[in-house]
Amino acid sequence: MERKKNYPKKVAVISMFLMAIVFFGSCKKGNEASSSLADSTSSVSNFSSSQAILAASTSSIAINLSGLKSDGGYAYKLGYPLSVSGDANGSPAVSKLRLFENGVELKLPHSVHQDIRNLGKGRFSHWGTALYFSASDNTNPAKNGRKYTYTLDGSTGAASSSAAKTALPVGVNAGLLGYAMVNGTTTGGAGGQSVTVTTLSALKAAVGDNAAKIIYVSGAIKGSGNEYIYVKSNKTIIGKPGASIEGINFYIFTVSNIIVQDLRFKNYVTDAALQIKMASHHIWVDHCEFSTDRNHGWDYWGKDIAITREADFVTVSWCKFHDTNLSVLISGGIAGHESDKGKLHVTMHHNYWYNVAEREPTMNYGSVHMFNNYHLNNSGYSLGARAGGTVRTDNEYFSGCKKPISTSLAGDPPGYFSGVNTNIYLNCGSNTITTPISSWVPSYSYNNALDAAADVPNLVTQGTGPRAIH
Repeated sequence: MERKKNYPKKVAVISMFLMAIVFFGSCKKGNEASSSLADSTSSVSNFSSSQAILAASTSSIAINLSGLKSDGGYAYKLGYPLSVSGDANGSPAVSKLRLFENGVELKLPHSVHQDIRNLGKGRFSHWGTALYFSASDNTNPAKNGRKYTYTLDGSTGAASSSAAKTALPVGVNAGLLGYAMVNGTTTGGAGGQSVTVTTLSALKAAVGDNAAKIIYVSGAIKGSGNEYIYVKSNKTIIGKPGASIEGINFYIFTVSNIIVQDLRFKNYVTDAALQIKMASHHIWVDHCEFSTDRNHGWDYWGKDIAITREADFVTVSWCKFHDTNLSVLISGGIAGHESDKGKLHVTMHHNYWYNVAEREPTMNYGSVHMFNNYHLNNSGYSLGARAGGTVRTDNEYFSGCKKPISTSLAGDPPGYFSGVNTNIYLNCGSNTITTPISSWVPSYSYNNALDAAADVPNLVTQGTGPRAIH
């Protein structure tokens, strides 16, 4: 009887004890979840609660933000080594690292370091045992209040890398902006065979058919000065570190979908290093360098780039032009070239001209968008607009230029400019603008890629020309 009588009391006591454990355990778990969610949503309002809670439950490694060091521009370097080695020159996409910002995965791994610095937007690279990365909105990760974590899980990391390769074709680092992505896009040789060439004959053969192809140029390839190579459609031509093309002109005639990256062009006598002509369209020239010298006669060397005869939808970005008289020509004449009207849509951004006489660029008939370019110490005019063509400038930087902008050139009919008040003119002569200021802007969006004019000299001098990693 005694045992039967006390049994309900014991059961009640035990039940109350278990309920207390459950209650306090639930409260603690709920508080932790709420805290994690609050931290994530207070920093970036568009992150969902499910993403934030998921991040808190994964076995990720937190980045010690106090150990970050700036790597220039938008890039930051992890101040202590990772436990696993990642990408390298011979294997640029082997890392399985996944990087998270407040629990949301950043989707641009294996980025070229200059693109992390200059473009940012969540690009990152696990290079050797170091991590180089940028915030999704290009803020300072050590000051934006967000939590950065990473994982080195093999299976999920491999899947992530594969997806990134599909989204970003070889040679394209998500940096394409402007007219080369209007009315279509420019993918070059994405999905095609990859080949490496070291001789002039091999280069001619590689670019000489219409099959999609990614062509790596290794070493110095030299021609006679008047040598020319016809480049067919659907090609990406990429210079490996130190690669150069000397005394050779690329003829890009009646073709489309061409990318030229990370090549150093020197001493081209005929026409232009890149002659884009005869209705060719969707061409992207990126991170290249063009130079001759100014010791020969004014017309001895060819132009750096010529975009003529109804060519259309061209972007030239992050290129360096120096030591020449006549740099970039858009449309080759006025009388007899009226068919260029409505064509010649060209974007030139984040390029660098120095020790150049003029044509940075000059244009007739077309619609040209210039933003964040640096023009240093030219001896003639920088930008010229003729024959009713229009040039939009946004946050250009002119320093020591005799005549930054002109619509009055050799008696030719004038063109138009818009956006001239967005630029910086330091120690420059006066502009010569003889037509009303236009309100024209290009149809594509570019505000997110637009840098402050005051930042242009530093960004451009550090970021232009061929990159060292491919």
